[in-house]
Amino acid sequence: MYVLEELAGEFLLTVVACLAVAGLALAFVRGSESSPLITGGVGGALLVFLGYGGWELLRPARPGRRGRLAGVAAATFAVAALFVAYAWPCTCS
Repeated sequence: MYVLEELAGEFLLTVVACLAVAGLALAFVRGSESSPLITGGVGGALLVFLGYGGWELLRPARPGRRGRLAGVAAATFAVAALFVAYAWPCTCS
């Protein structure tokens, strides 16, 4: 029974990740048709934000409290990494 639940969870995560990747690709194509400059700017800002989240997540811990932006960026990076891991074998393209 547990194996069946695990397989269903894996399938659900794969479907959600594939749909998210397809949605992002569609948004990028539609956005670049209407305004390539804004689409590139938003895409670049998203990559910088994800890079900051990865840096915050993987750097050595230091004493003190982590800021809210750093926490949100790290969580966003972790979710994006999970989506990439599950969407990698996706054949939805």
